[in-house]
Amino acid sequence: MPSPYSDDLRQKVLDAIDIGYCKTHVSRLFNISRNTIDLWLKRREETGSVSAIRAYRRGPQGKIADLEQFRTFASEHGHLTQKGMAAQWHESISDHTISKALRRIGFTRKKRAMAIKSGMKRNSKPS
Repeated sequence: MPSPYSDDLRQKVLDAIDIGYCKTHVSRLFNISRNTIDLWLKRREETGSVSAIRAYRRGPQGKIADLEQFRTFASEHGHLTQKGMAAQWHESISDHTISKALRRIGFTRKKRAMAIKSGMKRNSKPS
């Protein structure tokens, strides 16, 4: 996703329009579209600011929104398979949705850590 225009540029464009330059001239001068200028003017009229929206959720909202409720559910039903957990959930969801939610809360089914030292000793070279 491209980065938004800087607040300084936005302010310069709107200042030029406020002085009296036409939108078409300003759009050519700053190499931005007229539609962008119209959107900035609309945002300034509605909110009083032309800053870019920076903190917003990208992508669709997950089906399991309340992660704390799901964390308690996973601790109670952790012995089941993901299909079994999906069948026990209060709404109809797939086992893939359960898998994604388990990843989001950091729940793992591994019984031991991956970095366990081997019980075998190295062979020493005979001298």
